Amino acid sequence: MQTLDAQHVVVGSGLAGLVAALRLAQTDRVVLATKRGLPDSNSDWAQGGIACVIDSADSVDAHVADTLATGGGVSNEMAVRGVIERSREAILDLEAFGVRFSRKTDSDLYDLGQEAGHSARRILHAGDITGHEVIKTLVKRVSEHPRIKVLTDTMAIDLVTTGWLGLSGPNRCVGCYFLNRVSDEVFAVRAANTILATGGAGKVYLYTSNPDLATGDGIAMAWRAGIAIKNMEFVQFHPTCLYHPQAKSFLISEAVRGEGARLISKSGEAFMSRYDERGELAPRDIVARAIDQEVKRRGDRCVYLDITHRGKEFLTQRFPNIYSTCLSLGIDMATDPIPVVPAAHYFCGGVEAGINGETSMSGLYVCGETACTGMHGANRLASNSLLEALVSAKLASESILSQPGSDPDSISIPDWRAGDAVPSDEAVVVEHNWNEVRTCMWDYVGIVRTNKRLERAKRRIRNVRREIRQYYLDYIITADVLELRNLAAVAELVIRAAEMRRESRGLHFTLDYPDPDPAGPQPETRIVDLPGDATPLS
Repeated sequence: MQTLDAQHVVVGSGLAGLVAALRLAQTDRVVLATKRGLPDSNSDWAQGGIACVIDSADSVDAHVADTLATGGGVSNEMAVRGVIERSREAILDLEAFGVRFSRKTDSDLYDLGQEAGHSARRILHAGDITGHEVIKTLVKRVSEHPRIKVLTDTMAIDLVTTGWLGLSGPNRCVGCYFLNRVSDEVFAVRAANTILATGGAGKVYLYTSNPDLATGDGIAMAWRAGIAIKNMEFVQFHPTCLYHPQAKSFLISEAVRGEGARLISKSGEAFMSRYDERGELAPRDIVARAIDQEVKRRGDRCVYLDITHRGKEFLTQRFPNIYSTCLSLGIDMATDPIPVVPAAHYFCGGVEAGINGETSMSGLYVCGETACTGMHGANRLASNSLLEALVSAKLASESILSQPGSDPDSISIPDWRAGDAVPSDEAVVVEHNWNEVRTCMWDYVGIVRTNKRLERAKRRIRNVRREIRQYYLDYIITADVLELRNLAAVAELVIRAAEMRRESRGLHFTLDYPDPDPAGPQPETRIVDLPGDATPLS
């Protein structure tokens, strides 16, 4: 088995991974592994923008207050303030890398957007493809950097820790096993520091705004290594995913509602005022539940987003990508309401970590959506995710570079053992289990939950996990099996966390406990244990 050596290995090529790699590579050798192409990530799909206090009429305190209010009393105020106070600096760093944000016509002022939950216009954007523009710029920097070795089509399997190796002393991470998706060869990267920045897990649900690669790999890997996983019950469903058979996971940005779009029923009735006085600009959890209730109450398949009053000139300038995509599907935003449904969008929970990415295990850092820093609490404020990824990646790299580096070169990583495993001739089993996990989660652990639904889901997911475990042992591993293994692990974590929270708060709504606990937020849900498949080579 080949073992590569680097001072640092970064897993994932979204915003957090790219920024961490670039900053670490200022002085050190970095391996950046991504399971598809270098630009492929959740970040690349982000439309809305990055929240940042720019306007003189705005303030850090106001942004902090909006974030805490949306977070439903669960947010860590120190984490919130720590990120937001560094937001302006983070934007300047991006601009130094070459990112350009939209400006007002005939002006050098930023064209700041408005989104739900914000008390001011503070969303920096690059048209309606902000994530793509940011990632495109950073990918160019990474691909040209002499101290960054990029491994594409490379999927992480499991972390390698000194505890698993049976070495004495405090448990620390010394690298990771990987699968080359093209050659199907397993290899290892040995490194002083491992940074997990693998994004979220939207594909655990049947309907999601996320790309296919969002399978919760980093969360599952950290759990198998014994790291605490927090707040997994708080899954954000974006209210407005385009409802069309040919529009796979296409999001209609919250910025569309920020510019005045109204949600209407099939009959043309506006309904949001019945659910919240803020109407369409209520936080995402409220809007998503309102749409879910309207669809179920009326028996319709979707609701509609109407922004026809803004006219074609404005829409083509402000939302060129959304406009052209809708038009290609026969929907003219200037004259037609857009059919939309909620879809799984963002995980507020994840691997327990500080805003500097530090975890309970030496040598292991987690950034971006994979991490749970406490910033988002029970519900993420719009456009805070890219901001947190930016700041955390920078702080993680600073933390790593400020510490004396360990020397993992003296540690031998054992060869991957396939044992008696043989190539699979039953790929249909993987596909069936993949569909079963996602359908089960959508039906039983979605926008509205009950104790009975959660119990049913747990039984089914645990049965699937047992089947996957046996499949993992019997057959030569493939990327599909690894993704399924991780998805099923994340599914169980969401279910267990949801069972632990016996109140409705933020993104977690249960009919058995429809109100928040009057005594205040119940304790954060925290799961730390070693499931049956905890060891990489088992």
